[in-house]
Parts: sequence; structure tokens; C-alpha cells
Amino acid sequence: MGKHFIWVAALIVSSLALAACNDTTSNTNSTANANANTSIGTRTQPSATATATPRYTEEQARDEREKAKANKETVGQSLEDAWIHTKVVAKLITDSQTPERKINVDVVDGAVTLRGQVDTAEGKSEAERLAKDTDGVKSVKNELKVVAGNSNKSTTGNSNKATKGKTP
Repeated sequence: MGKHFIWVAALIVSSLALAACNDTTSNTNSTANANANTSIGTRTQPSATATATPRYTEEQARDEREKAKANKETVGQSLEDAWIHTKVVAKLITDSQTPERKINVDVVDGAVTLRGQVDTAEGKSEAERLAKDTDGVKSVKNELKVVAGNSNKSTTGNSNKATKGKTP
């Protein structure tokens, strides 16, 4: 399980890095003014329309859908849904407050649903914030459950064994 997670994380990070490295047309640093702080204090609202992802191929989307299906996640049939899924999962992996493998990410028509368990309310809020801040996301439904600690597993398992065969 651990090797699989590392492999998936490495594949996602590599895909994102490769996509970023291939974009040589958008290098505008030569004309940028480093001291242009005119937009401080104003925040632009994300657009409801997703930006095009010309470097994300249908083959990559198909691979992402297969990985999502293996993790019991749902990804819509559009290229954009698969790209959004890739970006949200990558953000969750890289954030220390969100246990990505405990969070299922469903994406259909730009709408993201987060399911699973997190250890803290802050982790739940952070996962929702990361998803909402992802380009192309139209809405986020946060169905994450806050479950404090994993020590309850052994206690629950023992109590089930103790009552097995007894009638209430």
C-alpha cells in the first residue's frame, strides 16, 4: 500500500512538473515589473469557466480515471474533470494538514466532492480550501468526517470480539 501511494504521488508530481517545464511560450519575466504592487488589497474572483489545459492529454485523463476508480473515486468523462482531479489530489498530497489517502476526491462537471476521514476540523477546512482554490473548480461539497486519532480501531476491534456471540 505504501509503495503504491509513493508511486502514485511521484507520477502525479512528475506529470505536473513535466507539463510546467514544456511551457516556453508564457515566459514573460523579461517585461515584468517586480515592484508593481498595485493589486495589493484586491482579490480577483475565480472564474466559473475552467481554463484550457492543452498539455493534458486524453491518455493522461484516462490514466487518472483508472487511478481514481481504483481508489473508489469518481471522475467525469471530460478532460477538464480529470485535470481538476489531478490538481486537487496533488494539492492534498503536498499539504501536511490533509491526509490525502484518507480523502476521496470525486469530480463531475467541475463540481468536487470530498469524502473520507480527517483527524482535525482544521484538516477538513484545509482540504475544502485547497479544492476551492483549484482552477476550474465550480463548487465543493465537503463530506469529510472528523475522526480524532486512530487509536479507536484497536479498541473497537476488541469490543466487537468481546460481544461476539452474545445477545443484547
